[in-house]
Amino acid sequence: MSLELLSQLENKIQATLESIELLKMELDEEKQKNEALTEKNQQLQQDLNSWNDKVNGLVGLLNNEA
Repeated sequence: MSLELLSQLENKIQATLESIELLKMELDEEKQKNEALTEKNQQLQQDLNSWNDKVNGLVGLLNNEA
């Protein structure tokens, strides 16, 4: 193999490694976003359950009055 081919191979390997590092960074960012969204979803689900309990309680009171 000529030195030129080795140099081209080295450049391609370096570019690939840089791409891998960028993709790893993007993956970490997406994981953090996913965690935040999961936490928000859990909070919203708890809020929904709380509201459903309140509404069911009020409906129960209305049914008892009727």
